[in-house]
Amino acid sequence: MRYFVIIVGIVSVLFSGTAAAKTPVKLFNGKNFSGWYAFEPGVGKQSNASKLFTVDQKMIRLYGEKAGYLMSKKSYRNFQLLVEYRWNMDTSFVRKSQTKNSGIMYLVPEKTPDMLWPRGIQFQIKEGSTGDFVLLQEVTMEIDGKVNTPGKSVVRERFEDAEKPAGEWNTILITSDHGRIRQELNGVPVNEGLNPSVTHGRILLQYEGFPIDFRRIEIVEF
Repeated sequence: MRYFVIIVGIVSVLFSGTAAAKTPVKLFNGKNFSGWYAFEPGVGKQSNASKLFTVDQKMIRLYGEKAGYLMSKKSYRNFQLLVEYRWNMDTSFVRKSQTKNSGIMYLVPEKTPDMLWPRGIQFQIKEGSTGDFVLLQEVTMEIDGKVNTPGKSVVRERFEDAEKPAGEWNTILITSDHGRIRQELNGVPVNEGLNPSVTHGRILLQYEGFPIDFRRIEIVEF
């Protein structure tokens, strides 16, 4: 275990050094959904994402009676993505479910059809499971020296629980660096894998029924 911690520390420094040399690009401007579209199964793809979701007080607010998502219009390959989120505990916001469940997907291929949920890798955001890998729609990845059996939804549990109490802001850092995938939550490494079967794709913010807010969505490409 000691050697594993040392290795994780070394890798963390290398990842940080790779991204630090470049200026982050804001994927959310704090004003509107520029660069994003929305999807909900009942109504399909919405180029005007404000028909489904809301920007308020410089936050993206996902809530409502039906599950859906925001998808970036642009794709990325090698990057470090930073996202801040919190569970919206205001009971006046309409919700589909009482279960705190959401996620950030990445490396969603451009030709993947819109559906719940498309092909790609998910950083699970779920009470008791935040930081899990979820490999969707036959995606594979090498984890602990083994490649998973393809499936509709394959879960690899996080290393440890690093989520803050509901209502507080959390910081997610996702790194995709030439086949090495790393997930961090509030500065803590929570998952890592190698050589995913998806290597280039879009970013997706999930709404699965419990209101959630996102802000400070930034990416560094390298």
